[in-house]
Amino acid sequence: MFLSKAGYYADFVVFPLLLLLLGAVLWGATPRQELVWASACAVGMAGYSLLEYCLHRFVLHHVPPFRRMHDLHHASPTAMVGTPTYFTSAFAGAVFLALYWTAGWAVAAGLTFGLVLGYLWYGLVHHAVHHWSARKGSYLYQLKRRHSQHHHVPQPCNFGVTTALWDRLLGTERRRPPAARSA
Repeated sequence: MFLSKAGYYADFVVFPLLLLLLGAVLWGATPRQELVWASACAVGMAGYSLLEYCLHRFVLHHVPPFRRMHDLHHASPTAMVGTPTYFTSAFAGAVFLALYWTAGWAVAAGLTFGLVLGYLWYGLVHHAVHHWSARKGSYLYQLKRRHSQHHHVPQPCNFGVTTALWDRLLGTERRRPPAARSA
């Protein structure tokens, strides 16, 4: 959906604050609780990368209300189109509560931290890919080239924005030949 400027940038304010809260639970934690939190965080970050791929490939390209929203983004990639922060915050809160009730605070805070960090990284990368210029050969330049194929080739491909891992493993990666070098 189209968002206001404040709505579009809200993730970059709300989610860092949420990360501070989820990290603050470590204050006074035992070494074992810190290890559980860190392990859950790693699982959350890895899990987010798969979630990003699956949501993009299967939900945003096939489920009608989400597909229409995503089609707006494909039609106008630099427009302020996205998921409202209240929706993603509610999702993160539901994940946290479900984990808290079933696995305790260290797992809940760590895994939610990893998911939120993954989502924030995705938001930053996706914004940069569409709004920032990149020096040829840089990491951002490679991401921009890869993501532009997702937007501009007829065959659906390159659903991962922050990583090509799942596209490679699941056969949806399309590689562009390296840029021609000048003599």
